[in-house]
Amino acid sequence: MKTDIEIAEEAQIEPIVNLSEKLGILSDDIDLYGKYKAKISIKKFDLKKSGKLVLVTAINPTPAGEGKTTISIGLADALNQIGIKTVLALREPSMGPVFGMKGGATGGGYAQVVPMEDINLHFTGDLHAMTAANNLISAMLDNHLFQGNELNIDPERIIWHRVMDMNDRSLRDITIAQDGLKRSVPRVDHFDITVASEIMAIFCLATSLSDLKVRLSKILLAFDKDGKAITVSDLGITDAVALILKQALKPNLVQTLEGNAAFIHGGPFANIAHGCNSVLATQAALTYGDVAVTEAGFGADLGAEKFLDIKSRELGKSPDAVVMVVTVRSLKYNGGVKKSELNFENLEALEAGSVNLKRHINNLKKFGIPLMVAINHFYSDTDAEIKLLSRLIENEGVNFALADIFSEGSRGGKQMANILLQTLKQEKNFSPIYDLKDSIPEKIEKLAKEIYHADKVNYSEKALSQLKEIDEIAGQSLPVCIAKTQYSFSDNAKLLGAPDGFEITVREITPRLGAGFVVVYLGEIIAMPGLPKHPAALDMSMDDNGQVRGLS
Repeated sequence: MKTDIEIAEEAQIEPIVNLSEKLGILSDDIDLYGKYKAKISIKKFDLKKSGKLVLVTAINPTPAGEGKTTISIGLADALNQIGIKTVLALREPSMGPVFGMKGGATGGGYAQVVPMEDINLHFTGDLHAMTAANNLISAMLDNHLFQGNELNIDPERIIWHRVMDMNDRSLRDITIAQDGLKRSVPRVDHFDITVASEIMAIFCLATSLSDLKVRLSKILLAFDKDGKAITVSDLGITDAVALILKQALKPNLVQTLEGNAAFIHGGPFANIAHGCNSVLATQAALTYGDVAVTEAGFGADLGAEKFLDIKSRELGKSPDAVVMVVTVRSLKYNGGVKKSELNFENLEALEAGSVNLKRHINNLKKFGIPLMVAINHFYSDTDAEIKLLSRLIENEGVNFALADIFSEGSRGGKQMANILLQTLKQEKNFSPIYDLKDSIPEKIEKLAKEIYHADKVNYSEKALSQLKEIDEIAGQSLPVCIAKTQYSFSDNAKLLGAPDGFEITVREITPRLGAGFVVVYLGEIIAMPGLPKHPAALDMSMDDNGQVRGLS
């Protein structure tokens, strides 16, 4: 069987200028990054005249794999194949997971976006720009302390962190400015991964350069010794930070293996950020396609919820349909089967694990958006397992389709595409889970009970203190972005399936005034991942001619 990168290398992809012309993008509105990548100009897109929006999500992730990106790509290819002009809007991979656990994030098999090697690595430099912009703020902040601290900043109340686009647990907690210079201000600092930063969140929610600058200016950095909030605007560096991001803010245009358009732009994690690609890329996909297919990270309790409660408000449009991705293997894992035994038929475990899918289905129904399920087919799935899963989904009263796009590309996704078209005809009555007028604790409680199915929300003393502080500087109207484990509905990664009767603990609440939400940290979730025992980097190689293997 060919690897993903071997399939990608063999693909006959056309110059990106040809694809941009087919979309109707003028030559003055495209900046080429080589032959197969480009950025397009930022425009004010009219969403009233735009296409249908389809959101792809999934059950809680498992080591068995679910394949949201693969399904998203295969669905777009299949829709194009049956004559529906469809454009993708996906997230950019972070190099941390690429070299850590994932090994790549551009789809798989015959449903990929290309050039996959470039996209998974430096791409057009967007994440490097975000890292530099974030760390310029850090450098200017510490320089301000060194140069006399005119703003009277309290070094013990700096909440801004440095970032890098790599998993490195050793940098989670550090002490800086230990050079012994008289005016240096040694202090504890932290590194987050770039995709968890507020810069990334702002980047993905900004609708223009002017909106970007407004959001950057509002970033809360610290408090002075009298308790007054200190922002990027107070440091006087809003334009300097925006300047670094100017080119990166333009959406990136690439293509699928079958030559269909894909905007890949921005990539916040969904467990510690809002998990959706940029508003600008989604607007572009809606403008240039009759259907725009996009995805949200991790399970529907994280990425999809944040898309619907946060991004849709900023986008000015909610999805017209949601596609829930599930695999037989992942449900068997939720039913207690070890990863090493997932290739063997186990109907009992499949039915036991299906509670995870059922809960996600019932949760998504609460938003009032037409829903279908895509069964992502694996070679090890038996006819009996597919038959049982089909019956279980039928019992939930939603449309579903079997998709085999990994091995067959668009041909294996035609049933899914046709079922989606039926689903798009259903009535939509979108309603977020919470109202922005709700208090922050009310928003947290609604998510905890309506989406996670927790019995109770507990707060640390630190979180309670932060709630009061946030109320003073920002009020209660901001959306909440929950940071928690992606593996469970709860804040305990070991509680698989559909747990009930548990409590969640709010450890910390951080205002992201530029992004326009507050991040609520549950349990032990952290913003700088570590590398696994066997990082994907150990399996990668490159010969003297530059041919890469192990990136998949």
